[in-house]
Amino acid sequence: MNSPLVERNQCNCAALRKATRRLSQLYDSALAPSGLKSTQFAMLEEINRRASEPPTMRDLADALVMDQSTIGQNLRPLEREGMVSLEQNAIDRRRRHVKLTKKGRSRIAAARPLWHDAQARFEDRFGKQQAAELRAVLLSIAREPAFIGEVAEALSPGP
Repeated sequence: MNSPLVERNQCNCAALRKATRRLSQLYDSALAPSGLKSTQFAMLEEINRRASEPPTMRDLADALVMDQSTIGQNLRPLEREGMVSLEQNAIDRRRRHVKLTKKGRSRIAAARPLWHDAQARFEDRFGKQQAAELRAVLLSIAREPAFIGEVAEALSPGP
């Protein structure tokens, strides 16, 4: 009798999603005093990192491996709270650049020590070396845009 792969913990995707939810709980809990969720913190940090050349929404989507509609949904509350501003590109008015405001920079500065605490708690529990190795593997997956297309092609039925 075949048992479902997910029940046997053989599904890479299911295992990764479970771990992601658990880690999100850790970081969201740690960041709560700042009023930011881990997704918002990551987005603000990415915008801040690119401050010299403000990213477009497409740039953010690519960097964070998200679709543009999700980026838009996540930016709206940040814009409402005055942490980011969206400005149209002077040449292509369809493109909008995302800039961090003074309030946004202040909020990330307040959140960073909280993020460092969550990072340290994770590394204390699992070890710095193991955490670094895990990040390396996960980032190699995230940086491989052709991976999904290659897998889909390999799995598609022949002619």
